Amino acid sequence: MYQPDIETMPLDQLRELQRTRLRQTLERVYQRVPFYRKVMDQRGLKPQDIQSVEDLPKLPFTRKEDLRDHYPYGLFAEPADRIARIHASSGTTGKPTVVGYTRRDLDIFDEVVARSLVCAGARPGMKLHNAYGYGLFTGGLGMHGGASRLGMAVIPVSGGMTERQLTILEDFRPEVICCTPSYAQTLSEALQSRGIDPADLPVQYAILGAEPWTDAIRQQVEAGLHVQATNIYGLSEIIGPGVSQEAVDERGTGSYIWEDHFYPEVVDRDSGEPLPHGEEGVLVFTTLTKEAMPLLRYWTNDICRIQYDPNGSRTHIKMSPILGRADDMLIIRGVNLFHTQVEEVIEQMDYLTPNYQLIVTRRGSLDQVEVRVEVAAGANPESTELRDRLQQKIKDTIGLSMDIMLEQPGQIPRSQGGKLARVVDQRS
Repeated sequence: MYQPDIETMPLDQLRELQRTRLRQTLERVYQRVPFYRKVMDQRGLKPQDIQSVEDLPKLPFTRKEDLRDHYPYGLFAEPADRIARIHASSGTTGKPTVVGYTRRDLDIFDEVVARSLVCAGARPGMKLHNAYGYGLFTGGLGMHGGASRLGMAVIPVSGGMTERQLTILEDFRPEVICCTPSYAQTLSEALQSRGIDPADLPVQYAILGAEPWTDAIRQQVEAGLHVQATNIYGLSEIIGPGVSQEAVDERGTGSYIWEDHFYPEVVDRDSGEPLPHGEEGVLVFTTLTKEAMPLLRYWTNDICRIQYDPNGSRTHIKMSPILGRADDMLIIRGVNLFHTQVEEVIEQMDYLTPNYQLIVTRRGSLDQVEVRVEVAAGANPESTELRDRLQQKIKDTIGLSMDIMLEQPGQIPRSQGGKLARVVDQRS
């Protein structure tokens, strides 16, 4: 569902739309959410003191802990009889974060996902192989609703059961697939191992998200599934998938954030100060149209950059790929490390595959990182020369010495449909 009047709106008109919607949101949360009324009163602020998106830094951040502290419904701005759906994130510790939707929220959810699907190459009448998980996770149902809105036929496969996935790809012949990038890797390897030529499948587009990934994985997936792969970004607290989307004909230049619904900032991870466009920091969102659970300056923990693309087909701002999460950043002997930095080095070594894992341990008082990575077909995992080349490249690029363990193909864990843990921290 391409919306040129919105997606190509001149920036001054977009700012005016954001201003109007922000003021409505501020009135809503001040009147209906005691948490936000207290936060604003403590700062001596009233809704009318925030006249535009430029005034948002007057407000503090909303963090995941605030959602957990008000579990389950304390941040809802609507009564129970107006809530049409409830989702929750998978809490690794303690309670999950709970999010709610009114009927209008679900309409907006369908709209931004449909918009994202078109941006990724999908069209009405195509079939979507939906391999995101259904349930409390927003991915499966979110993509399903947007595809239905667009006029696609949805095949609700959900995650896992790779053999069944391959059968459906062959027999049902969908043109579009969506899943995590790591599971797309699993599917492409499964096709190869079974001697199935991906060119014989009708799949043209892969829409991948829910975890950070790099161009190395894109290249492997595009070759292995014979598709054009784009990134979709979202998080349940803001709406789910469909917060931003990479355009299929602009791959590698960032993902459009649908600014008419979600206003982005990037801030310094330590001070919280807003950063100029193009600088790397923590992504922060303010919802502009949510009814059930509007959020002001939500601290996503995702590290990226945002900037406008003068050569883009749309006027909305773009976000770079997610480098990592601020709370997942490793500090190894005083050096900040994201696993995607290692992935980018691996990408440059033609004798390696993108299948890897970082094992973090502590020897005495020093943290150590071991890189387990699979070699490409024909390469010798026992080769001291290949191991030393990777070790030196990592040291020269990242500034850390890491132990290297080269593995035969198939030794690193694969995704079974969900997110894949690239880092195993054994320090505790």
